[in-house]
Amino acid sequence: MTKTATPTEFLTVKELAELLRTKERKVYDLAASGKVPCSRATGKLLFPAEEVRAWIEGRRTGPAGSEKRPAVFLGSHDPLLDWALRKSRSGLATFFDSSLDGLSRFLNGEGIATGLHIHDENGDWNRAAVISAARKSDAVLIHWATRRRGLVVRPDMADRIRSLEDMKGLRVAPRQSEAGAELLFRQVLAEAGVASDQLVFTDPCLSENDAVLSVAQGDADIAFGLEALARPFGLAFVPVIEEQFDVLIDRRAWFDPPMQALLAFVRTPEFQDRAEKMTGYDIHDIGTVKWNA
Repeated sequence: MTKTATPTEFLTVKELAELLRTKERKVYDLAASGKVPCSRATGKLLFPAEEVRAWIEGRRTGPAGSEKRPAVFLGSHDPLLDWALRKSRSGLATFFDSSLDGLSRFLNGEGIATGLHIHDENGDWNRAAVISAARKSDAVLIHWATRRRGLVVRPDMADRIRSLEDMKGLRVAPRQSEAGAELLFRQVLAEAGVASDQLVFTDPCLSENDAVLSVAQGDADIAFGLEALARPFGLAFVPVIEEQFDVLIDRRAWFDPPMQALLAFVRTPEFQDRAEKMTGYDIHDIGTVKWNA
């Protein structure tokens, strides 16, 4: 026996116009152009309701709750994370720019996770920024590592640079304004009573590696960088602060194969050994949930 269509299975021109909040003339145009699913019966246009709703959902912009995010890791660059993503063969692409850029892109649905190290006025890391911006997202904030950050200095200047106050008049490699490192640098400078106009800034560096490389190549005297990157370049390091690097992850992506491959690798002796050899890292609390939407 053939099933009889209920009134809700198909929409009329008038009903679709009301649903789209547009004029009936516009509905006829959409049907004529083939942009909206429809059928003709007894000379009338009918629109299958389920297909119409799928058509509407498919044209949603931004982070829709039912949309699958691209397998991209966003946010701030972390050398250990970058290595683990590749070594684990997770298949995840990366777009490392900065903490604020990554958070913005994550909220816009452009990736499954983003790395953050945003220091708030209460001395905490990342939680305040995430709660403020992502409280309506289906996401969780996971601790990755504690990193030692400070002054990366040319070896020939190691004896004269002991603190932030010793930087005055020297060339400094800054990061872009959205970077967590740059936000933190401005904060520690203010706390030390060092004015920006007392320093000579080079062009902004777009990654942790670029900032340290700028010093290694002699383009800058100092960078506010990671100890883990200073040592391989043979540069001196003056510790300033220990920061928390966390990862904001889409909850559904957590259970997908790419993220599971990364998480499985993090538990291996190879990862533990790498983290230990990269000076300036503490991964004892890796995986701790810091905030849950």
